[in-house]
Amino acid sequence: MRNIAMIVALLAAVPLAAQEPKQEPTPAPTLEKPGMAPATDEPKPVVKPKAAAPVKANPDSGKTVEEIIARVNNEIITRSEYDKSLATADEEVRQDCQGKCTPEQLQAALADRKKTTLRDFIDQSLLAQRGKDMGISVETDVVKQLDQIRISNKLGSMDDLEKAVSSQGLNWEDFKNGIRNRILTQKVISQEVGSHISIGESDGRKYYEEHKAEFVRPEQVALREIIVSTDGKKEAELPDLKKKAETALKRVKDGEDFGEIAKRLSDGSTKEQGGYIGMFKRGELAKQLEDTVFKMKKNELTDVLETKQGFLVMQVLEHYDEGEQSFEKVKNEIMDRLYNEKLEPAAREYLKTLREQSYVVIKPGYAELAGGGNSEIQEVSTTPETTKQKKARKKYILFGKKKTSA
Repeated sequence: MRNIAMIVALLAAVPLAAQEPKQEPTPAPTLEKPGMAPATDEPKPVVKPKAAAPVKANPDSGKTVEEIIARVNNEIITRSEYDKSLATADEEVRQDCQGKCTPEQLQAALADRKKTTLRDFIDQSLLAQRGKDMGISVETDVVKQLDQIRISNKLGSMDDLEKAVSSQGLNWEDFKNGIRNRILTQKVISQEVGSHISIGESDGRKYYEEHKAEFVRPEQVALREIIVSTDGKKEAELPDLKKKAETALKRVKDGEDFGEIAKRLSDGSTKEQGGYIGMFKRGELAKQLEDTVFKMKKNELTDVLETKQGFLVMQVLEHYDEGEQSFEKVKNEIMDRLYNEKLEPAAREYLKTLREQSYVVIKPGYAELAGGGNSEIQEVSTTPETTKQKKARKKYILFGKKKTSA
């Protein structure tokens, strides 16, 4: 279940520059795509959540207590939640640096991530609360994302996915809530920030002229797929499955959008990205598939191809010849790049405004790690968490002017 652990790691910190309509999203973690040559990089090891920090005993009550380090309106962040998030961030940095960073670079990256982990935690809470205030519903998206994870791990049902998650020591509701908050925060950034950013073509051409050297490349193709899975199917079912793939191909040829058909009919984990699987140079695909797609031009389609995973239809989104690429071929890439350059500071400014309009209290000693907060720490009431406390059977140590022992 390597992919499940990786998904959990990804959910620990929400990417600030998340967006939906402007660029082809990176596919969710998947198994090897049909027809692809074996990957050259070793898969990342399973990230196991670090055990929470030991809780303190309250001699007055004899109950389990836990330290609060921040309050974001009516929500709290505990020390054990922060430590768990910090451990995940640490593991991610080590994996990203594996074989690429010097010891000094690794330590610098770890220190930088430590400085932003609590800030990102608070930002995620602010964005999730804002999304709820805006009435944004993401339940359909959550179900789709869970199903995508299920398919990529070759699990038969959602119950099987829940068991797989639980078998790794993870709470199923927390797992779903992590996905829910990630999607919700992305939608908030997209609606509240991204929708106000516009990039003109003149800006794109100016960037192209100033960075032409960056667009000198080897021959490559950008590909999309529709796959009708045959995994676990009986021989008698194969004709109908092939017909389904042929129907998908015909609908695209008749003028329907490939991406929309992929979302409706594909069984692949890339379906939510309209079937997009990425850019490939020669030597990165299985020889038979490479010989086919590298002869094709932009928007051309393959016939239905029979693979070990199922019946496959592919489309060449773009075919880049070797050498300097024309502006038209890299236009979308440039516009996405310029969009993201504007989105990052705009999102940070938006989050600053959210903080100013919210009640954000940070425990002394954590303010710098949290990116700032109310300078005056006040005692806070546990009333909003009454139900949560009863369910978890824990009492929280509050902090403030009167609670000097905290």
